[in-house]
Amino acid sequence: MVLNSEQRKAIEHKSGPLLIVAGAGTGKTTVVTERIKWFISQGLAKPEEILALTFTEKAAREMEVRVDQALPYGTFGLWISTFHSFCDRILRAEALHIGLNPHYKLLTEAETYLLVKNNFWKFDFAHFRPTGNPYKFIEGMIGHFSRLKDEDISPAEYKNDEFPELVEAYKTYDKLKTDEGVMDFSDLIFYTLKLFRTRKNILARYQKQFKQILVDEFQDTNFAQNELVKLLASGGNITVVADDDQSIYRFRGAAISNV
Repeated sequence: MVLNSEQRKAIEHKSGPLLIVAGAGTGKTTVVTERIKWFISQGLAKPEEILALTFTEKAAREMEVRVDQALPYGTFGLWISTFHSFCDRILRAEALHIGLNPHYKLLTEAETYLLVKNNFWKFDFAHFRPTGNPYKFIEGMIGHFSRLKDEDISPAEYKNDEFPELVEAYKTYDKLKTDEGVMDFSDLIFYTLKLFRTRKNILARYQKQFKQILVDEFQDTNFAQNELVKLLASGGNITVVADDDQSIYRFRGAAISNV
């Protein structure tokens, strides 16, 4: 593979934080995969000591294939995944430490809607219970609660003077999921943050394990994802790749200010 001087400089950055800002078609993901390969070939990190995070399962699989093809046979143990898959893996192993069932069921969007609909009368609604269609606002309400989790706001911290009934509804929704032993996707990062913040020994174990952390498409991270990265990368060996003109998840709370 022919690399230009800027790509090679990024790939061979030895230690400390590294921000790579580049546009579409400039080989950003190639730099990430080559950098992983370089860490291993130089003996700077073992495969299991590298964490690479991205945003879609498709992107994670492509990166895994490219890294796998670039490394010798028998290399295994790499942590390449989406943020949500990474947190799911952590919680399956550690959830008991914060009083959660590690065998929780992860709900799809449709299952989340049905959970609220089937328990709708447990919510003390006035404004959000229209007479003609009592389920009119369910999707919007779930989206609102998901956004709160993305902003790292717990039910206990949430305030809403305009619609105070949403404050109690957020608590009801959270309790309902806990009682049913289920989670939605926004819970994964939220509870992983809670785990790491309240169980410092567990956080320290993962900080020690991941000597190098790489995040692709960093412009699409939201507040909670950025907090997670900051917790894990306490050693400072973090590489983030971003295209500040290509943030496609602003509507979901992606914060370009993270870059």
